[in-house]
Amino acid sequence: MTAHVEVAIVGAGFAGLGMAIALRRAGRDDFAILERGSSVGGTWRDNTYPGVACDVPAHLYGFASHPNPHWSGLFARGDEIHRYLQSIVDAERLDDRLRLGTALTGAQWDDEWGVWRLETSRGALSADVLVLACGRLTEPSIPDLPGLESFPGPIFHSARWDHSAELAGARIGVVGTGASAVQLVPELARTAAHVTLFQRTPAWIVPRDARPYTDADRERFAAHPGELARLRAQLYAEGEARFASRSGDADAAAAARAVAEDHLAAQVADPQLRAALTPGYAFGCKRVLLSDDFYPAVSSPAVTLESSALAGVDGRTLVSATGARHEVDALVLATGFATTRQPYAELVVGEENVTLDEHWAEGMTAFGSTVVSGFPNMFVLDGPNAALGHNSSVLMIEEQAAYTVRCLVHRDRSGEPLRVDPAAEAAYTDEIAEAAASTPWMTGGCRNWYVDDRSGRLTLLWPGTVDAFRARLARADGSEFALAAAGAEKGAS
Repeated sequence: MTAHVEVAIVGAGFAGLGMAIALRRAGRDDFAILERGSSVGGTWRDNTYPGVACDVPAHLYGFASHPNPHWSGLFARGDEIHRYLQSIVDAERLDDRLRLGTALTGAQWDDEWGVWRLETSRGALSADVLVLACGRLTEPSIPDLPGLESFPGPIFHSARWDHSAELAGARIGVVGTGASAVQLVPELARTAAHVTLFQRTPAWIVPRDARPYTDADRERFAAHPGELARLRAQLYAEGEARFASRSGDADAAAAARAVAEDHLAAQVADPQLRAALTPGYAFGCKRVLLSDDFYPAVSSPAVTLESSALAGVDGRTLVSATGARHEVDALVLATGFATTRQPYAELVVGEENVTLDEHWAEGMTAFGSTVVSGFPNMFVLDGPNAALGHNSSVLMIEEQAAYTVRCLVHRDRSGEPLRVDPAAEAAYTDEIAEAAASTPWMTGGCRNWYVDDRSGRLTLLWPGTVDAFRARLARADGSEFALAAAGAEKGAS
């Protein structure tokens, strides 16, 4: 007999564990967490490159119900965050709900029985409710470059770091100048013979000011939870205030841009290099990065900035778009992830045999950034328009998990599957488009990973504050499932 649970959660990163916490708090204990990896942690398990750390303050990058007084500093290292998520499993006693090494290979809605039929790498499972908590930064984006397969040395993506590669004393090529590259390049430059950095587009970078917490700080946080709560509230308010500069408020953007320009001028003396590192697009159009050591590294003799894209590979020679040739011994691809087209979507089949990938053929859509028409009893966390460019994504996950629990109560009362009204999804999509229309993400003159090339819509970012998202989900009263009864009649006919 196939095992059955009320709720199947796919993914054990922040989203999956956040959903489990919300279910436990609501007294709903019949769930399973399917995780393809060997441990929980998601991106913080997978990314182990030198210098990996979060650019959201640590005391905001955690669950409200599980404050951690022991963070090493204002910004947490990747290994610390991984350990934090592992500690959540212990604190919430999730071991018996967690199925590690279990990859989802298919999910099909069974309309006759009103359940999801799941196929995994370790057998079949059915569930009343499917929660996709798969993350959006999971599948590395590998550029299609001529000759890439001919490179004879170590070559790997930053999210799949090869710790066996001998990089000390080597000539290393790094492709990309996004968030990962900004962290790993200074680390590589300390021990490599030389680093050649391929920059297609420069980023706006502001000071990180990554101050450590002392033992006394951590003891004080542990002894006085109220002080830790006040710090979290302060960090939250600071994050919400950053929305103005990221979303196009003229005065706020000008002030933030001035900070970034002053930071660049203070750390890069060479005017030509400074010009090459200055973005030609609006502040906030792409992800704003934080670093105090990237500019000094790029300015040093240890690093050569190739201010054009990598166009091809000829053995150990990397050829830039300008035709420049660089000899390297190892190649690191800091080239980001598949974001606007999620790999899990092709595995999920809803009503009328339509896959989630097909439903999202012109870009991801959902009502409340969480529920999708044609996919009954399914919730997507950290998916369409649920990312942030100014504050902690964990805050969004907590709001989505709380909304999911409220929807399950609605399902209990109706006794019917939750079928999203397509009109509600379309109206919400229009809301997003209207709110985003004048923002730098759409008009700032850059190409970013927030916008889907297929439709030109903003599909990753929520174009508002966390407060606004919380209020928007609070207004959802169940009418987004207005077609539930009609759908059930159709299924019975």
